[in-house]
Amino acid sequence: MKRIVLALVLMFSVGSVVAQQKIAHVNSQKLLDTLPSRRAAIEQLKAFEESGVKELQEMEADFNKQIAIYEKNRPTMSPVIIKIEEEKLMKKQQALQEREQSLNSEMQAVSQELNKPILERVQKAVEIVSDRKKLSYVIDESSTLYFKGGMDITNEVVTELLRLDAEATK
Repeated sequence: MKRIVLALVLMFSVGSVVAQQKIAHVNSQKLLDTLPSRRAAIEQLKAFEESGVKELQEMEADFNKQIAIYEKNRPTMSPVIIKIEEEKLMKKQQALQEREQSLNSEMQAVSQELNKPILERVQKAVEIVSDRKKLSYVIDESSTLYFKGGMDITNEVVTELLRLDAEATK
């Protein structure tokens, strides 16, 4: 009998604790899309990417030109010269592949560098609004399988986020 009473007391106390937890949700994509600093970061990243693509295209065009010259002159080359030219071409191809990998790594690093302060501002804005509303949890709509109703604090976070973004870009 004591166990049943203890189980009921425990069940009701857990239920009241859960009822006291306040949960809200935000649309993180909307938060990010409203930030002027995010749009600027995207433009910077796009310019960096275009520069890298142009560099790779120039390297590839040079490589293809060297292949065409090699193929044109190959019938008149000695075996030693053929081997030397093929090694040169292999080195050029390897350099092209290495530069492509290097540019991919650089793109990731630049993206992280540009996005880090933006994501920190988003986190801070969510924390400010959560503290103001005394929320226990804020869930991102994009990673939630199901939610119905609840408190949507996206617009309040957007307002706070724009304020923080303006302060950061002064």
